[in-house]
Amino acid sequence: MSAQNVTRLAYKPSAEQVVKRLRSLYERRAEDRIFATMRVPSRAIADFASRHPAEECGYPDPHERAMFWDQLLGERAAVEDDSMPAAYLSEMDQGLYGGLMGGQVRFLSHPETGWISSMVPPLLDDWSQLDELRLDTAHPWWRRYLGQLDIFLRHACGRWGISHFILIDGLNFVFELVGATEAYLSVEYSPERVCQAMDLAFEMNLDVQRAFFERVPGYFGGTLSNFAQWLPGRVVSESLDPYHMTSVDYFERWGRQPAERIMEQFDGGVIHIHGNGRHLLEAAATLRGLKAMLLLDDVGFPAAFDVLEELKARVGDVPVSVFAPFESFAERLKRHQLPGGVLYQVTDVPDVDTANRLMDQVRSYRL
Repeated sequence: MSAQNVTRLAYKPSAEQVVKRLRSLYERRAEDRIFATMRVPSRAIADFASRHPAEECGYPDPHERAMFWDQLLGERAAVEDDSMPAAYLSEMDQGLYGGLMGGQVRFLSHPETGWISSMVPPLLDDWSQLDELRLDTAHPWWRRYLGQLDIFLRHACGRWGISHFILIDGLNFVFELVGATEAYLSVEYSPERVCQAMDLAFEMNLDVQRAFFERVPGYFGGTLSNFAQWLPGRVVSESLDPYHMTSVDYFERWGRQPAERIMEQFDGGVIHIHGNGRHLLEAAATLRGLKAMLLLDDVGFPAAFDVLEELKARVGDVPVSVFAPFESFAERLKRHQLPGGVLYQVTDVPDVDTANRLMDQVRSYRL
């Protein structure tokens, strides 16, 4: 981690107290308590949505992106919840990794969140081209990555911080190389090439994340996170998405080792699990170095909040985060029906005053 350690963020006056609470959660000492972030209406997101419909776009001006985050996080300074003010490098979310290998990076606007995400079409026509791939730190995408980090750091200026961002390793990287269908076929018919690609992915992701932690300061001795908010030490964000469509045995054979390998290079990692990946919960919960998991909602599956007791029982004392609609959350809070050891991301909160009144109840809640 950068030698610098930030101990004050102007857009979170209560940061020290929030970090203390979150530390207890991620050190697995808070099964009897609950935690929450409150999503209130945002002028920054409304302004973004008015200018950026849900469609493909070009690489945005990083100064404009930093100013968006400054506005968004500044609006939230009065919300006394368990969130930390952290910008997310959504432009680097997936496309960075393929871009570094020469892929054509495409961007997409997300008006509902203010994100501009990135992806790449498959890079390779056939596996023989894999031998030509290597990370070149003189590549324009490497310079763009470091440049955007520097711009965000200058704009943050003690007001807010920068979140870790997603890894694209393991089978995720194979997807970027040859596409999803060919990736699954290659596991069966060209496993040695898949292993070679995963080794390349490990080295590239390691370089990308090391560069992040060399430049981005520690925040209260930890890492800011777009879903976990704050975690002690240097913690990365792993994705198990390709294994959601496979069996548990397949995950054990092809998914566990890449995830644990990269987490072991740092102080652990966090993961997210989509609705179609819930059969992996028990296995994923035993990943070495796992600090927390986000349980996502998807069409065709019960909302995680609605079946939280069952899901939480399946992962044991692993801290989890779920999205929770305001009305449902408030009702279950009133009835004392919320499982502990959970960070609830409460959506559609009507205003700041309501959020703060609700947080008084969250902080006093005990099982």
